[in-house]
Amino acid sequence: MFRSDWWQETFPKGRQTITITDAWGYPARIAYGEKGTGKPLFLVHGVASWSYRWRHSINALSQQFRVICFDAKGGGFSEKPSYEEKPGHQVVELARIIQALCDEPAIVVAESLGALVAMAAAEEYPELFARLVLINVPIFPQKLPFWGMQLLADVPLDLIRIVDNLRLAQLFAPLVREVVALGRGEIVVDPTQITAEDVYWITYPYIEMQNTLTKTSENFQHAAREIKRLVDNEPNLIRKVQDNLSAIACPTLILWGDQDKWFPVSDGEKLQTRLPNSKLKVIPNCGHDAAANSPDAVNAAIIEFLDDTDKAKLG
Repeated sequence: MFRSDWWQETFPKGRQTITITDAWGYPARIAYGEKGTGKPLFLVHGVASWSYRWRHSINALSQQFRVICFDAKGGGFSEKPSYEEKPGHQVVELARIIQALCDEPAIVVAESLGALVAMAAAEEYPELFARLVLINVPIFPQKLPFWGMQLLADVPLDLIRIVDNLRLAQLFAPLVREVVALGRGEIVVDPTQITAEDVYWITYPYIEMQNTLTKTSENFQHAAREIKRLVDNEPNLIRKVQDNLSAIACPTLILWGDQDKWFPVSDGEKLQTRLPNSKLKVIPNCGHDAAANSPDAVNAAIIEFLDDTDKAKLG
């Protein structure tokens, strides 16, 4: 089937690796690729995803920027440690990835849960962020938005680990791909956009790499607990981000698909009123996975925003 090396085809140096210190203080290997020259621009994927999520943005943005695409720890081609993660571990790890790969404030473009992580990191490490682009960010969630996420959050992690260790996803690869193809119908407007090649690469880490499903389920369990605490008005990580929005000092663009079934445009409007130095752009005929659903509109909006903020800085 699709046996070529996506990393090698996408980035001049293919897949590279750095080692950071993770939230527990352990070394963790992070897979990344980069393309282009200029100011550093990081692309941050969401949960249950990896760098392939940005397949339609890398070339376009690398015409003007040094685009750096990485797989978060626990996902894609990065390390998937057997120990349980700290809730919110992605925040300190994003900061350490930025610090490891560039020596100046970076532009950060982030989607979905990755955008929530980027917001938290921008609050805690403002010196690392030059500008921020948030795409369909779950900043005011009421529940996990998809039944498959809730299912993985409800199943005991020990059972998921057994499934992972037995490599059952590999054994039932056609079924896994079919389920993922159906699930993607939730996050794009036009199902004909879902190609066999896309499904192959999206599911590749789950089918070929042990512990991917376990780490994804663990992330969903953490997310479900934090959302429940938010709804129950108990201390939680999401409320902490909400309460510290004024700490995000860099210019910020909020992009939102007008047909996002998971998080409504009204969330973006509410966020824009509370986030200083921000602007909102709604993308028409676009679902939750905006980077795949409407890549031309997303890329154009990002470039326009970065050009405008450059001009404002010079002026």
